[in-house]
Amino acid sequence: MLTFTALGPFHAWSDGVPLDLGGQRQRAVLARLLVAGGRAVPVHTLIDELWPGDPPAQALSTIQGYVSRLRRALEPGRAPREEAEVLVSAAPGYALRAAPDQVDSWRFESLVKTEGPPPQVWAAMESALGLWRGPALAEFAELTWAATEAGRLEELRLIAVERRADAGLALGRATSLVADLEAHASAHPLREEAWRLLALALYRMGRQGDALAALRRARAVWRDELGLDLSAGLRRLEADMLAQRLEEPPPLPSAAPSAAPAPAAADERVLRVLVADDQALVRAGLRAMLDSEDGVALAGEAANGEEAIAGVRAHRPDVVLLDIQMPHLDGLAAARRILAGERPPKVVMMTTFGSDENLYAALRAGVSGFVLKTSAPEQFLAAIRAAAAGDALIDPAVTTRLISAFAGRTDPASPPALAGLSDARLDVLKLVARGLTNRQIGQTLALPEEEVSVLVKSLLDHLGLFDRAQLVMAAYESGLVTPGDMGHFSSL
Repeated sequence: MLTFTALGPFHAWSDGVPLDLGGQRQRAVLARLLVAGGRAVPVHTLIDELWPGDPPAQALSTIQGYVSRLRRALEPGRAPREEAEVLVSAAPGYALRAAPDQVDSWRFESLVKTEGPPPQVWAAMESALGLWRGPALAEFAELTWAATEAGRLEELRLIAVERRADAGLALGRATSLVADLEAHASAHPLREEAWRLLALALYRMGRQGDALAALRRARAVWRDELGLDLSAGLRRLEADMLAQRLEEPPPLPSAAPSAAPAPAAADERVLRVLVADDQALVRAGLRAMLDSEDGVALAGEAANGEEAIAGVRAHRPDVVLLDIQMPHLDGLAAARRILAGERPPKVVMMTTFGSDENLYAALRAGVSGFVLKTSAPEQFLAAIRAAAAGDALIDPAVTTRLISAFAGRTDPASPPALAGLSDARLDVLKLVARGLTNRQIGQTLALPEEEVSVLVKSLLDHLGLFDRAQLVMAAYESGLVTPGDMGHFSSL
């Protein structure tokens, strides 16, 4: 099957094998016809747009030569006098004949227009965004027609991001959306919908203060950039949050409302969590939270650091929620001993205030991050799942203070300098330090998410580290990034 890709490097493919489309200007002829969406492009337009302001004397014959060679590449089995079926003559010029599913940008545009219930919109936007492999038509960016089309497609991509998030909120997925929405709003601070969705996601997680803070940030940006206050819609949202008038989305209709819940699949993994805190009330609250949530289970409890170490040996949990301040052996010392063991679990520190020195030392030791004891249950569960997945979760209020206080500080135990790292790995390290997930890094660098995962693993191996949070510390300690570069760090 012949296919064309423009959402990233421009290529034509035959059954997955890239075709030789010739030089830059010859490739531009095909790209221009693709942008026309199947409509004919007059020859004089091709000439004006390929050589803006200065066409050569033999421009017409040159275009004809380009078309002839492109036809041979696209239809190698076509007989010499047989009429072309893909790159066709269409007076007064040429057109590209292809089905929507043969051209990634055509299929993308169709998916973005999908209407329906939230699950259908979510699936369509996931598919649409999955088609992107980098900036559209970037190799032709100096040509006006390509830059215009790239801008149009980028606007549609942002709409797809926002439609996906809107559907996700209706599906109750606020926790998993916050990091992506924070990055989206930070990258596009003048988009009203970006701030609306971010504030709603935070509010749905029970983080009303953070939701209102997001709207305050939007107001500050708009005043600085535009000299305007928030839009009427965002002001209403802010007022509704302050008055606690926002309602949860209605439950989605079930295909079989009277049926009993299906049992978990035999191979569905349940995350086993050990809770270590010297306060019985805190342990009881966490135990109730784990008991009421599918996919997680209590592996054991501990009242001090020594009991936590023994509990890890006895129960082999996936994640340890560990209070940083406990009697007999504090959480920091316990974390170091737990993480020094063979195949250690992930450790998430719980803190109410904690000294900056201890929190920073915990990150150096390899904990997966922090969660405040005052956090909502959704944040605890997000921390558990993020840590188990190999991500880091660090509360932004804690991180902002730590990075500002300790960036640039060297330590005899810190990893060696970053000499020897390739530019690609340094780019990934910078983005990890700025709080981007593997998916966001892939979108930023036009890399598959799987390749980003491999690069992150190679960074850990090169620096002798074993947790993503340690990469953040290494980036700041080395001066690769500075506190002024810092974005949102709630989920790394």
